[in-house]
Amino acid sequence: MKYPDTLPAWLAYVERLHHRPVDLALDRVHAVAQRLGLALPGTKIVVGGTNGKGSTCAMLDAILRSAGYRVGRYGSPHLLRFNERALIDGQAASDAALMAQFEAVERARAATTLTYFEFTTLAVLGWFARERIDVAVLEIGLGGRLDAVNIIDADCAVVTTIDLDHTELLGPTREHIGLEKAHIFRPGRPAICVDPDPPQSLIEHARRIGAQLWRIGREFSVEALADPQAPRQWNYLGMHADRLALPWPALRGMHQLRNAGGALAAIEALASRLPVDQQAVRRGLSSVQLPGRFQVVPGRPLFVLDVAHNPHAAQALAQALASHRVLGKLPGRTYAVFGMLRDKDVRAVVQALSQEVDRWFLVPTAGERGQEAGALEKTGFADIEPQCRARHESVAAALTSATAQAQPDDRIVVFGSFVIVADALRWLERRSR
Repeated sequence: MKYPDTLPAWLAYVERLHHRPVDLALDRVHAVAQRLGLALPGTKIVVGGTNGKGSTCAMLDAILRSAGYRVGRYGSPHLLRFNERALIDGQAASDAALMAQFEAVERARAATTLTYFEFTTLAVLGWFARERIDVAVLEIGLGGRLDAVNIIDADCAVVTTIDLDHTELLGPTREHIGLEKAHIFRPGRPAICVDPDPPQSLIEHARRIGAQLWRIGREFSVEALADPQAPRQWNYLGMHADRLALPWPALRGMHQLRNAGGALAAIEALASRLPVDQQAVRRGLSSVQLPGRFQVVPGRPLFVLDVAHNPHAAQALAQALASHRVLGKLPGRTYAVFGMLRDKDVRAVVQALSQEVDRWFLVPTAGERGQEAGALEKTGFADIEPQCRARHESVAAALTSATAQAQPDDRIVVFGSFVIVADALRWLERRSR
């Protein structure tokens, strides 16, 4: 066959390969990986969970790179460009590098069909293998047990928080979902759990397979320091070693302290093969960046971008907004540009933010799982006064309206979906030209 000659053409081709966009199974992706002879060098860290996966991966990446390791980081979804999903030493993969790996996967798969995520995961892993990285930090896409990333045997696995999301695929309760996520653990290897109240199913699975389970609040913990002489510092208290008076992670929000603790627990568990000194930890925590996670765009009014799209993430966003200060004071009114996919719990998300948002600007989301602004309003806004909400045809229209209404000391929060935040980033980019 004649292969596509651009990365967008490859991605469009890959999207059409399989009859279902999500088809959780490992047999097909295992078969193609074997034909590719795929073998990742170095140390493998796999991170799963409902919320906090991306932040944990970003902190691991930043700390390990600060320690001098060559790190490959894989995550999904992306905001603006597919290349954001695959980074080595903080640099996104080039179109040419990805296209070469797409061609290799296409040759190896023969008659085997792969989903978009399966195909692209194999391509990114192939790039990491070719580049001979020291450490691979790999984010689970959905669930864990049957996710394509789980073909990699983790030297250390991290599960962040566990909450109800994708219940139609992972099960109706936290116990069901916890078991799915626990399957990234491996026998005899460190298994880090950052959820302070993990499902019993996760604990029992770890014990059943003989994983070395480290739980936050038990084998390791974090504590914020209230010393006025040392503001915004915290301690990591580990199984074998502590790290004291650390700088607050550059990613905003109290919940990021738990994610940072999970990252440091993984680093402690792997200390014999990946030694990391205190200065590397400090540099990594201070420099870590991850777009769309309480990302503050300065200005008057300022913008806050967050991909929160389920109740647990919305609660974390609400806490971050409640404590967020601008020039030493709380901002004025908060305007929310908000859209969600139709298979998400809109009502619970709106309830979580209702005390922090003064006015809602409702927008549609595109795609097969998309939702019109009218349906969004009907689903989740029965308890919000009509004068406090309005529908708009696009994110751009909503942002234009919110900006016109906001005073200099107000803030505009954009959240509810990766695609909504991506549209906001494009609008902000055009606005700044």
